[in-house]
Amino acid sequence: MRAVILAGGLGTRLRPYTTILPKPLVPVGERPILEHILRRLHACGLREIDLCVGHLGELIQVYFSQANALPGDLELRWHWEEKPLGTAGALRLVSGLEGTFIAMNGDILTTLDYRELVAFHERIGAALTVATHAKRVDVELGVIETDGERITGFREKPQLDYEASMGIYAYDGRALEHLPADGACQFPELMQRLLDGGETVAAFRSEAEWFDIGTPAEHQRAVEAFERSPEVFAT
Repeated sequence: MRAVILAGGLGTRLRPYTTILPKPLVPVGERPILEHILRRLHACGLREIDLCVGHLGELIQVYFSQANALPGDLELRWHWEEKPLGTAGALRLVSGLEGTFIAMNGDILTTLDYRELVAFHERIGAALTVATHAKRVDVELGVIETDGERITGFREKPQLDYEASMGIYAYDGRALEHLPADGACQFPELMQRLLDGGETVAAFRSEAEWFDIGTPAEHQRAVEAFERSPEVFAT
């Protein structure tokens, strides 16, 4: 089983941290985010990891080549984006992606068991499976419901429940046939291409701990959770 980690983004929402560090090297506890990811994947049985890097990618490569940070039987392969290819287009850099593989963003702290995701994906027979997490958003406004010019209802500061993508995916190799031949392609575009092509796209609903470390506030939330219960994220 292989995993592809998409770690080539600029990390603009996490500035000022990412002015000097690539986002995957921003620390949570004593380890960078990416080290947590790699250790979790290894604990779930993965031994081959492909990393698609771009912005400050040299620092990522140096860290993992110099710091004896990972299990010795974990093989890392590096793929360089000369220009941004997007969260789906970067997969074209990785040769030999056949059968089932995992792809995920390089800024995710989670306790997800990747074995369960893969087992679900293969049981469904999907071209693509998206790991999802229930989220609730508080709307701090009164929301008007209308039918044309007529008001049909009013909700004062409602709570909205929705399923969010965790930025973690199980792919079947056939999904890559729906990528455009060249240029950038973002994940939502590829998913729509799969749906338009009649492929099965599935949702794997997870209650695992999950932090998408894309903003300073979310990073701080992850740090506090890790400080409270480091054993929860231990591998």
